Amino acid sequence: MEIPKGVELCFPQLLNSSCRKPTLHWSKAVLLNIVLSCISLLTAALNLLVIISVSHFRQLHTPSNILLLSLAVSDFFVGLLLLPLEIFRKTSCWVLGDRMCSAYWYLTSNIICASIGNIVLISVDRYVAICDPLHYPSRITLAKVKLSVCLCWFYAFFYSNLYTKDIMIEPSRYNSCFGECVFFSSNIAIVVDLILFFFVPVTVIIVLYMRVFVVAVSQARAMRSHVTALTLQRSLNQTNKSELKAARTLGILVVVFLACFSPLYCYSLVDENAIIDPAASFVVIIFYINSCLNPLIYALFYPWFRNAVKLIITLEIFKYDTSGANIL
Repeated sequence: MEIPKGVELCFPQLLNSSCRKPTLHWSKAVLLNIVLSCISLLTAALNLLVIISVSHFRQLHTPSNILLLSLAVSDFFVGLLLLPLEIFRKTSCWVLGDRMCSAYWYLTSNIICASIGNIVLISVDRYVAICDPLHYPSRITLAKVKLSVCLCWFYAFFYSNLYTKDIMIEPSRYNSCFGECVFFSSNIAIVVDLILFFFVPVTVIIVLYMRVFVVAVSQARAMRSHVTALTLQRSLNQTNKSELKAARTLGILVVVFLACFSPLYCYSLVDENAIIDPAASFVVIIFYINSCLNPLIYALFYPWFRNAVKLIITLEIFKYDTSGANIL
């Protein structure tokens, strides 16, 4: 294969075996790197604040917040590792080696899988809290939630090992030239992945939140209608305002997740070469940006998060024992 004159190669000494350098204009590449690097830094920093807040303050050690903590961990690694590596992979030659390339794809599969699992667990938690509030304390306990989170991450590790097995055994098997980092899946693997990590989770999330929405609306109407004091008291006992507010906030989080998550899988359905298509980077980055939006949603709707951040930023958590502080 003859290399046209004037074409810059990733490794000029390899000639025919070297990939071509990305053709993005340097000014656009610099602007893209700056913007996405800022998003990456903001994502890691905000999710680190969530992790510290829920971990440090005992008042926040609730089942719902443990699920938010698990989601924040996966989002933190998106900002710390996945987004910077994706920026580097698409704007420059891959010079980190084949082993690092296979590790990137393994981490991508692992963290995406864990994020989806966390969102499903959050949906189940809100479903029980709103639709069966009397049994919520016994059905959703800290021990059960922690076990569910551990199983979620274990399943993510297990699935990622199977999904990226080939590239982990032979790191360079999908690269057509030096300076490239790509990953391909068989048709069977793509179908299984779409079923297990798109259709099934999305269906479960939508069904559960539709049920939550119907129950929340019916109970809100009951509170506003002219009913007896006994019926009103029973309605208030079943679903209090804090639970409804939590359901609304986490519902927004789930909707934003689906809006950022769906384009990634929908694009892979219409383009079998989506993994190497330049347009695929756009939908991948949209999915990664969701990890930055989650803590912003907490800051907008959760006073406890804003109070915790104030104590963390001002370093007051180091001045005295604030783990038992009232921040709700």
